[in-house]
Amino acid sequence: MNRRGSALAVWAYTMAGALAITIAVLGAFRQEVAVVALGLIGVVLVAATAPLTLGRGGIRPGGQDHQMLVREIRNLHKAIVHMAEEQALSDDARRVLNRARERELLCSAIEEDMLNENWDAAMVLVKELAERFGYRAEAEDFRARIDTARFETIERRVGAAIQNLEHMLHEHRWAEAEGEAARVARLYPDSPRVEGIRHRVHEARDTYKRELERRFLHAAQNEQIDEAMDLLEELDSYLTDAETSQFEEVARGVIGKARENLGATFKLAVHDKRWKEAAAVGTRIVDQFPNTRMADEVRAVIDGIREKAATIAI
Repeated sequence: MNRRGSALAVWAYTMAGALAITIAVLGAFRQEVAVVALGLIGVVLVAATAPLTLGRGGIRPGGQDHQMLVREIRNLHKAIVHMAEEQALSDDARRVLNRARERELLCSAIEEDMLNENWDAAMVLVKELAERFGYRAEAEDFRARIDTARFETIERRVGAAIQNLEHMLHEHRWAEAEGEAARVARLYPDSPRVEGIRHRVHEARDTYKRELERRFLHAAQNEQIDEAMDLLEELDSYLTDAETSQFEEVARGVIGKARENLGATFKLAVHDKRWKEAAAVGTRIVDQFPNTRMADEVRAVIDGIREKAATIAI
């Protein structure tokens, strides 16, 4: 390498090395590890490539190799100067320079939160977009989209919850329905469709109770004893002690008639030697009227009747 080319290379590498060291010192002064590391990397690159370049022979001033070397050194010089200038800026100044990129990242984060239905988190980022970066019009668009998406999602969930509740009411699962109504009211307190949902369960239960009472009285009046007994058994779980007194007389009549009917059916089945039917009816008498004289009479003969019924089955 001739003296002019060598001097030029030495000068270029000296400038590059000085800039890299400056960045490292600036980072240490500002206590930024990333900046120190960047400067040190620059120093290492300069130190590593300088011997290779300075040791090359035949580089003539104005030649192709010389021009390439000068271009590479200038590019390195510009890159290090740019990094040094940027690192010398305050955080706020760098944010201004990078606001387009930060805006893009912020909008992307908002879209992701909306996709995941993280409405509150999305609103926090929208506020950041408006107040910190000044994109108020865009922030308002996001707010409108979030409000619409949130409303539609909540309405869809409320609709599904109410449909599930209706299914429970249809099956008369009152305790489970009351728990579900309380849960829905807690989850969606702002939805107008949730208002009065607990009262709706109580009203449905009371309506069904009144229907049971009407059907029981109608069956008893028409001496539909089996149906009246079934309804009385179900109605018993709905009536309070005070309400039970209203149906005591009718219930006694129905129970007495049912007992008489069962007794007559049992005796007739035994007389006709229909042992299977007699065993089934006798079991009902013992189960439904365990403390009656009739039940005692049935217990005295039921084992023999069951043996005969089993023989017939064989």
